[in-house]
Amino acid sequence: MLTKRIIPCLDIKDGRTVKGVNFIDLRDAGDPVELAEIYARSGADELVFLDISATEEKRRTLADLVLRVASRVDIPFTVGGGISSVEDVDILLQNGADKVSINSSAVKDPDLINRLAAKFGSQCITVAIDAKEVNGEWLVHLVGGKVPTELNLFDWAKEVERRGAGEILFTSMNNDGTKAGFANEALARLSEELNIPIIASGGAGNMQHFCDAFLIGKADAALAASVFHFKEIEIKDLKEELRKNGIPVRISN
Repeated sequence: MLTKRIIPCLDIKDGRTVKGVNFIDLRDAGDPVELAEIYARSGADELVFLDISATEEKRRTLADLVLRVASRVDIPFTVGGGISSVEDVDILLQNGADKVSINSSAVKDPDLINRLAAKFGSQCITVAIDAKEVNGEWLVHLVGGKVPTELNLFDWAKEVERRGAGEILFTSMNNDGTKAGFANEALARLSEELNIPIIASGGAGNMQHFCDAFLIGKADAALAASVFHFKEIEIKDLKEELRKNGIPVRISN
């Protein structure tokens, strides 16, 4: 069985790491370069760096910051925010990103997924999906969760896979920042219906929540922010707990 991945997420706004609840009420969580280096040393399997205001403000991801972060870490590093073209991805990969994450731009131009996968390979392309359960249906939201659509999460996820995405980063807006656990039923359905890796995001509050994401939600990786940023959970301790629960993880010496 493949090892499960633990991924700290660096949400960036104005050059700082921030964290909110249900995508709002942001508060400062530290310098992204320093945090990235700490996480790389403490056993994180990957990092995700999201410039959360790039799409809304119609500007490119802060490529210089990507370069600084990537130069300090030796683990895979995904970058997202404001990516809408082959040229954007080319710049980020040249600056040190291993993968890119696209979200709103993929919904607006689904063929972008095909073009990126053809140019850079599926292994470089993560499609992030922010979805909210509304009256029993999971609906995709855009622009950092601010713009609702009528697009069904599971239908869109299947299309994303068909178009060549290498993995999906699913964030439950209902759970995000609540520390009440991941959306395991939706995760399990995604994992059952798709053949590409699913990254769970939104809701981590304790170690059991990560166990549940893997054992119940069948996720391939779990992403979190505040519990790591504010040192509520240490990655080394988390991985020991996962291993005790029979979940395969990579533990560095």
